[in-house]
Amino acid sequence: MTRIYQIIAFFLLLGIQNVSAQRDAKYPTPSGNINELFFIQRDPNINTLIYELNMNKGGLIEDEPVHVYWIRYADKGQKEELNYIQRNFAYGVKSKLISKDNYEIRFVSYKKKQMVLKKSADNNFYIFTDINKKQAILKQVFIRVNGGSFWVPNIEYVELKGIDPTTGVEVVERMKI
Repeated sequence: MTRIYQIIAFFLLLGIQNVSAQRDAKYPTPSGNINELFFIQRDPNINTLIYELNMNKGGLIEDEPVHVYWIRYADKGQKEELNYIQRNFAYGVKSKLISKDNYEIRFVSYKKKQMVLKKSADNNFYIFTDINKKQAILKQVFIRVNGGSFWVPNIEYVELKGIDPTTGVEVVERMKI
């Protein structure tokens, strides 16, 4: 696929329908999941994608260390697994083992953004990526859609929020895609 078709496919799968109706929606902050790595929210609704450690009783599942699912806040707040298309063409991630407890992670729909899942000095796993040209722990992604059409939405920006692991200070970057 060419780049434009990848972008169109990604945002079609986001479920973009009535962008202006939800523009001022208050987005909930997921809480209570000790395995949560980060989450994604976007126009046109408050449904949220959760990216969490994929664990079993033996620890991290090495061949698929990140599990992605929805919290359908716009419905009843229920958890819902991604469907095949969402998992393989929009929201899913691919992982590659680099070394013990250290994985390269990339979105299936935007392979340019390199992330690393690794165990930190505090013995917890985090997703590290560059935010404003600094290594940070990724906590939140927001995708702002401003008009356009169902087939070609106008992506205003993608905002990344994270924590500087050295200082603990929040870092934010808005990117044009």
